[in-house]
Amino acid sequence: MLKILSTQLTGVFQRISAQEEEQFEDAARLLAQAVISNGTIFIYGIDEMEAVVAEALYGAEKLPNVKRLDIYEVTTADRVLIVSRFCTNEEAIRIAKQLQEQNIWTIGMSSIIEETTQTLVDYVDVHIDLCLKQSLVPTEDGTRVGFPSAIAALFAYHSLALMTQEIVAEYE
Repeated sequence: MLKILSTQLTGVFQRISAQEEEQFEDAARLLAQAVISNGTIFIYGIDEMEAVVAEALYGAEKLPNVKRLDIYEVTTADRVLIVSRFCTNEEAIRIAKQLQEQNIWTIGMSSIIEETTQTLVDYVDVHIDLCLKQSLVPTEDGTRVGFPSAIAALFAYHSLALMTQEIVAEYE
């Protein structure tokens, strides 16, 4: 099972890299604007996506001026990153709507699933698809297990942080 999980996870990383390259560039530019203008990058992770918040706040290579989201502190000089498992998460949508009403540049990070109602994608300026729609490892009885959404989000976050750092370095 370990080999299958590793192979499948590598496939998820490759899909994220290939399909979301333009979104990473746009999101990195938005975050770099906040860094360069001494704004704050606020991050909000829902459920297991708190792993991204922990990495952003306490990781070895943090971006400058990163804070956990406090909706009452955000100004138009700031940027917000909202991370949820799926784009249909009601809490993520509610927060994104509120930020949109305040004209705050917002980045969403979640897996896009087919849905007829409004999603996080509809309320953020840039959305990065985590490309994880189902569990990765098939079992003997035909079911699937292993849904590493936080790992996919951490990969996307690190990719975004590296691109942001590169843009900031070019500016300096």
